Amino acid sequence: MKELEKLFENNRAWAEKRLEQDPEVFRRLSKKQSPKYLWIGCSDSRIPANEVLGLEPGEIFVHRNVANIVPHTDVNCLSVLQYGVDYLGIEHIIVCGHYGCGGALAAMENEQYGLVDNWLRNLRDVYYREKEALDAISDPEEKAHRFVELNVLYQVMNVCHTTIVQNAWAKNKKLTVHGWVYDISTGLLKDLNCSISSLDQIDKSYRTLKLH
Repeated sequence: MKELEKLFENNRAWAEKRLEQDPEVFRRLSKKQSPKYLWIGCSDSRIPANEVLGLEPGEIFVHRNVANIVPHTDVNCLSVLQYGVDYLGIEHIIVCGHYGCGGALAAMENEQYGLVDNWLRNLRDVYYREKEALDAISDPEEKAHRFVELNVLYQVMNVCHTTIVQNAWAKNKKLTVHGWVYDISTGLLKDLNCSISSLDQIDKSYRTLKLH
């Protein structure tokens, strides 16, 4: 198919350009990866983590799913998290949502969309917990933006509630969890200022380890 042939042509051109800039780039990448960042973001095609952050291949470990959710039952997400923290030595975990998120907008509606409804249940739970504050916002766009932000805040906490992250802190590993939002209309990131870097910042109800 011509569409796919174009992709291979693009790949060859990209590889050639990278080799011109750095003849050892692929040899170096083939030996190991040593990223300091883990990006947990949305599957939306408009948000390439590397490009948004101005990072090169090998500098960021990435996990993406619909609406950047971190459920305690998602073995896929937790496996990425454990590998990143325990084996790659990740120092910063970034949970990044984005304004205009289709998953968030769908979760705000009383409609069925198929199989994804089971996944969006995680978002509906967030909406239910924050319903009073969200319903007090009259502007639909502002309300949707706030919902996206609240979802990020909840997912940051979900990351921190895992035994993976708490065990890392117990071993005095340098690890901080951040919550950001990406604005597709401007290309800019917003820090929600909710960074967590130690067990004592977690509510006692969610601690799986005792503070010494």
